[in-house]
Amino acid sequence: MHARLSLGVALSTLKSLFRREAPNLLGLDVSTSSVKLVELSRARTGEFVLERCASETLEPGWVRDGTIEKFDEVTDAIRRVVRKSGTKSKDVSMALPASAVITKKISLPDGLTEVELEVQVESEARQYIPFSIDEVSLDFQVLGPSMRSSGDVEVLIAAARKEKVAERQNLAEGAGLTAVVMDVDSFAGRLAVGRLTEDLIKSTEVPLIAVFEVGAYRSTLQVLRGDEVLYERDQSFGGAQLTQLIERKYGFSQEEAEVRKRAGDLPDDYNQSVLAPFVESLSQEVGRALQFFFSGSTYNRLGHVYMAGGSASLHGLPQAVSRQTACACSVINPFEGMQMGPQVSARRLAREAPSYLTATGLALRRFFQ
Repeated sequence: MHARLSLGVALSTLKSLFRREAPNLLGLDVSTSSVKLVELSRARTGEFVLERCASETLEPGWVRDGTIEKFDEVTDAIRRVVRKSGTKSKDVSMALPASAVITKKISLPDGLTEVELEVQVESEARQYIPFSIDEVSLDFQVLGPSMRSSGDVEVLIAAARKEKVAERQNLAEGAGLTAVVMDVDSFAGRLAVGRLTEDLIKSTEVPLIAVFEVGAYRSTLQVLRGDEVLYERDQSFGGAQLTQLIERKYGFSQEEAEVRKRAGDLPDDYNQSVLAPFVESLSQEVGRALQFFFSGSTYNRLGHVYMAGGSASLHGLPQAVSRQTACACSVINPFEGMQMGPQVSARRLAREAPSYLTATGLALRRFFQ
């Protein structure tokens, strides 16, 4: 589904925050390995404009499993990425990892007022949340008419522990920013994907797509049919493993290996002896993850596979995934179809764009409420 959900301190507070108009809403993605910022605007023609984007690498261990372990260091990194981008905006949209958010679809009678919906949602949420309702930030989104019960609407509930929400809010405040939207990272990514794939889904005879996002330490597969999420799977596999291979092969330190990997400054035999085997291994991970989906569903093929994340642009990866899955594969560019603002280097973004998927979805929240 599209990312139309936010999390706030309380339901009443949350709704006002979510609808608040900001001059420009910054998408600020704090992941295990980096901080990424995206600022979007909209031209009079209706096209999106990428005004600014920037990233800052985080040291291993600063963020672990979605928890901020080194608060001051991560706050400093956010300050640096804001300075690097040159933005003057202060309102940000941030995200919690999906593992920190409990989501559940329920059916409720159609025609309820906002207040009645809030009461019903809180009552239903108590059944699914394994801790006190007073300890969570809770939100909901009406998705539309229920397909299973006439006269009802389908509602998506999301709940996260208040301490997790406050952690992200405090990070923003420490860097001189204000968190006005708290999203879920996978929801934000799907919003960015949905903007790009709507026409493809309508035109293909197999309206299923898969998005495989390769992070530093964790990769996530999502299989989508329009707005509906059919399958999600996390795997402990990511671009950090390529860095480790470079370390072992050439005797570099971890820092040097990462810098050289990003710069493409590696020995002549790198492509053949290190990169090609890693790409093949990564494509096999994609194939295995999809086989888990097929084996537990009535589907046996996809319309398209999209690769996202920092390692998505590795040479030969789309071709290797196509061989493994017998499906067309391409690298997703969340800035496709956007105008480039004067502060943006299109050439620099050519390789980095797939890693900005979540940050782009967060910035798009200003336009898709």
